[in-house]
Amino acid sequence: MSEVNSGLSVFYRTLGEPQHPPLFILHGLFGSGDNWLTLSKQLSERYFVVVPDARNHGKSPHSDVFHYASMAEDVLRLMDTLNLDKVHLVGHSMGGKTAMNLVSRFPQRIKSLMVVDIAPRYYPPHHQSVLNGFYALPLETLESRQQAEQLLGQHISDEGIKQFMLKNLYRNESGAFAWRMNLPVISKHIEEIGQAQVFPSAISLPIMFVRGERSDYIRNEDWDSIRQVFPQASLTTVAGAGHWVQAEKPQEFAQILLNFLNACM
Repeated sequence: MSEVNSGLSVFYRTLGEPQHPPLFILHGLFGSGDNWLTLSKQLSERYFVVVPDARNHGKSPHSDVFHYASMAEDVLRLMDTLNLDKVHLVGHSMGGKTAMNLVSRFPQRIKSLMVVDIAPRYYPPHHQSVLNGFYALPLETLESRQQAEQLLGQHISDEGIKQFMLKNLYRNESGAFAWRMNLPVISKHIEEIGQAQVFPSAISLPIMFVRGERSDYIRNEDWDSIRQVFPQASLTTVAGAGHWVQAEKPQEFAQILLNFLNACM
């Protein structure tokens, strides 16, 4: 596995052999490429897997510009950096909308697309409790991760989500706790994260939408509008899974993804 961060380009990891079919995986809001490493290692036996950190997330540079067009262009720039003409693309939540933005503008660069638990429609802001939890942590005086966990738990009751969010917490060079993500910019632009994606025309590519049975991000009533934009799209529901399908049901999700990619070869 190699790790790269050059200039203003986003940080990314690669797994697998460059001669294998290229597969890009885009994480969701408050996440990073680290969230996908276990699955990426499994996929790397057959694919050249590229896992970037979105701008303002993980180890990627921070920027005051934060919207889907810019994040899609970051991915396109990375494809050019790696001399990849066409790639398979997977995106979860925010990463799914980034992927849809990219395929709507540059469909000739995408071989196939899997969108995980997000629809193209508008979503009203719904992350306030998470943001309140982030801001409730006194980073300058925070003494331990255990203390951070206790304080964040006052705002986030779900244990899995709380642990997921705490992955953003690290100690900087001076030894103080800090957030890897660009919290002020993300907070400022949180409305834009819910923006609907607009498509100038229908996209004729192999596309699969995957949703969690316990999630309401992709509703049954969304499907007609999705099929108008993506006439070849299929929908798979993962039993027992919520919004973080790939983390909650990793083996089931991996098999769904591999079957889809095999059918697109």
